[in-house]
Amino acid sequence: MQTTIRVAVIGGGVVGCSVLYHLTKLGWSDVMLLERSELTSGSSWHAAGGFHTLNGDTNMAALQGYTIGLYRELEKITGMSCGLHQTGGLTLAETQDRFDYMLAERGKHRHMGLNTEILGPAEIKERCPITNIDGVVGALWDPLDGHLDPSGTTHAYAKAARMGGATIHTHTKVIETNPRPDGTWDVVTDKGTVHAEHVVNAGGLWAREVAAMAGLYLPLMPMEHHYIVTDDIPEIYERETEHPHVVDPAGESYLRQEGRGLCIGFYEKKPRAWAVDGTRWDFGHELLPDDLDKIADSIAFSYERFPVLQTAGVKSVIHGPFTFAPDGNPLVGPVPGLRNYWSACAVMAGFSQGGGVGLMLAQWMIEGECERDTSAMDVARYGSWTTAGYTLPKVMENYRTRFSVSYPNEEKPAARPFRTTPMYDIFDQMGAVWGQQFGLEVPNYFAEGDEPRYETPSFRRSNAFAATAREVAAVREGVGFNEVQNFGKYSVTGPGARAWLDRLMAGRVPAPGRISLTPMLSRSGRIIGDFTISCLAEGDFRLTASYGAQGYHMRWFETHAEEGVRVENISDRSTGFQIAGPRAAELLQGCTRADISRLRFLDVARMTVGMADCIVQRVSYTGDLGYEIYCDPMAQRALWQVLWQAGQPLGLKPFGMRAMMSLRMDRLFGSWLREYGPDYTPGETGLDRFIQWSKPVDFIGRTAAEAERKQGTARKLIGLKIDAADSDIHGDEPIWLNGEVMGFCTSGSYSHHLGQSLAHGFLPTEVARPGTEVEVEILGQMRKAVTITETDFDPEARRMRG
Repeated sequence: MQTTIRVAVIGGGVVGCSVLYHLTKLGWSDVMLLERSELTSGSSWHAAGGFHTLNGDTNMAALQGYTIGLYRELEKITGMSCGLHQTGGLTLAETQDRFDYMLAERGKHRHMGLNTEILGPAEIKERCPITNIDGVVGALWDPLDGHLDPSGTTHAYAKAARMGGATIHTHTKVIETNPRPDGTWDVVTDKGTVHAEHVVNAGGLWAREVAAMAGLYLPLMPMEHHYIVTDDIPEIYERETEHPHVVDPAGESYLRQEGRGLCIGFYEKKPRAWAVDGTRWDFGHELLPDDLDKIADSIAFSYERFPVLQTAGVKSVIHGPFTFAPDGNPLVGPVPGLRNYWSACAVMAGFSQGGGVGLMLAQWMIEGECERDTSAMDVARYGSWTTAGYTLPKVMENYRTRFSVSYPNEEKPAARPFRTTPMYDIFDQMGAVWGQQFGLEVPNYFAEGDEPRYETPSFRRSNAFAATAREVAAVREGVGFNEVQNFGKYSVTGPGARAWLDRLMAGRVPAPGRISLTPMLSRSGRIIGDFTISCLAEGDFRLTASYGAQGYHMRWFETHAEEGVRVENISDRSTGFQIAGPRAAELLQGCTRADISRLRFLDVARMTVGMADCIVQRVSYTGDLGYEIYCDPMAQRALWQVLWQAGQPLGLKPFGMRAMMSLRMDRLFGSWLREYGPDYTPGETGLDRFIQWSKPVDFIGRTAAEAERKQGTARKLIGLKIDAADSDIHGDEPIWLNGEVMGFCTSGSYSHHLGQSLAHGFLPTEVARPGTEVEVEILGQMRKAVTITETDFDPEARRMRG
């Protein structure tokens, strides 16, 4: 066995083989796969083998589309069959809410170039006569859906990788992974040690055990899963064409043709985790004992939905484990804190997502970044705060809601509350209706009186509408407050801090006492951060950005670490409040002896507020006069007491994230991973106005940004004023112009202050100017809209800056 290698991929399932193939496809042939048994000896061999493109995240859906398209290429390259059956498939909707979900997904697919269709009950019956359509409202049809041979496909990936120069060692068990000081790894196996520049954990059912060898915890859990293969069914084998896939979310089931019968699988409401405390190493080509009682309710429902099952015999029962992350998406990418260690784990839909996962990981390793935003599957999205005690209930919840409607405002309850601030009990007593960000409990809004403490999930305006309007009014007419805990916060100190920031950030690094706004760019010029930089003193900076991007940003900072610069993640060591509204200065002045009138817009200063030593910044995401007040968490409750007491004569009210999203739209402020993210560039989004082109520094991404500045962009971000009905923009709704889809929305909200539905969206540059009349498709309905670059709220920003 070769003892030195560029990449060692651990795990010989479909994902590991896909990673291996894509590394060779992109030019790295010095790569090796290590498998403790035979290829497919985990979940891959007993998978049902279905594939589909439907996914709530558009980038995940695009990667699933790539995976499906890859199978023909694999067959052509290798001469092997993947057992491909591209039958098309439909997902049934038995309620108006689920039909709304289908309409929303169909809208997304329009701008993605996916040719899905909405079907009525009669069309469902025509394509799938075995379906009982009683109570069915409609369905979403996807012509790309189908199924394949899991073993054949995995071996096709493996052969294609070998053809590209890769080596595969089966019956080679990895025992240890030991890092060297230079960032490379010694991979110790039962057949010798391999020195690898990079290690990829594609361990599947054993991913936790492989991760533990590197001192790492990955939040994933294997789950038991059942599917049944029936005997021959005349209504199936007498068809002229193969029966399409059918997903019946109401019955938690999926169904497809298998030979002359059917294969039907279940995501039951009473799932069971498997091997909770670890997967034994000798598990492999074996199944779990049948447990039909667990799926009895789902079977009974499927007999009603597909009556032919009532008389069909059962040929085989497949009961095996496969892995989930807490949100059901894969865990992919460079693991924060470990040099050259990569994750390709928790890919529960391996034959829908495995190709895309392999492509993204190979691009990441070889080119330094991916061609699209991978946030939805980035292993860094869970930071370092997850535990096995958190993962288990979240994975259980995700499994049993696998086919549930995914609402844009839904807050799932499992494993909550987990991470809270010192204000949790106070806000809870004030009526907080909670959301979560990066595991942190954050108020979405505050219920008053007999208002319910639960926001009804909906694609339309929810029961939070009135409370949100009340909170918006409190800010715009007086003064409101909320926490600043849910900002990512970083301390950058040392003699080299300014020069380091100048290289990492495209914008201006401020002088002492001042604040600047800046994008952070990848080498290709795409946006990987949207930061506020505060200079407390020379060599002492604070950065703030998205709270949920901590793992991503710290990984980037660590990759670019330099002598003379200390970077610390202080996100949970610095907390406090934002106060905003026309009376915000009056409130702050009543709590400190410092002269607030001397604090200009974009100033930062240390001051004592009440008894707490604080950092105060004059800036506000609400677009109003506002201040961010940061303190030690131990002082937060004392700070709240003094602000609350001083604020009572001023009408001080708390406000949550629902109001924040409405307030920011009044000024058309963008949001991270909505308007700003790795899918977009500064020139497209308007963030180029914050780039300091004149600074004599070759900041990361400068070459690409300057090329874009010279050449221009094909599309631009623009505001939209929409004639909406009872539903506002959530994101990815298509924008129509002259009967064609010309763009898409990124986010939106109802402006309670202006009484208007507002949104952001991308359109071709030539029409992305004020006054262009377009239509936006919202839940299948065309709504008139007009493009804008400002609203009627304080267009000259006098309230914020004055």
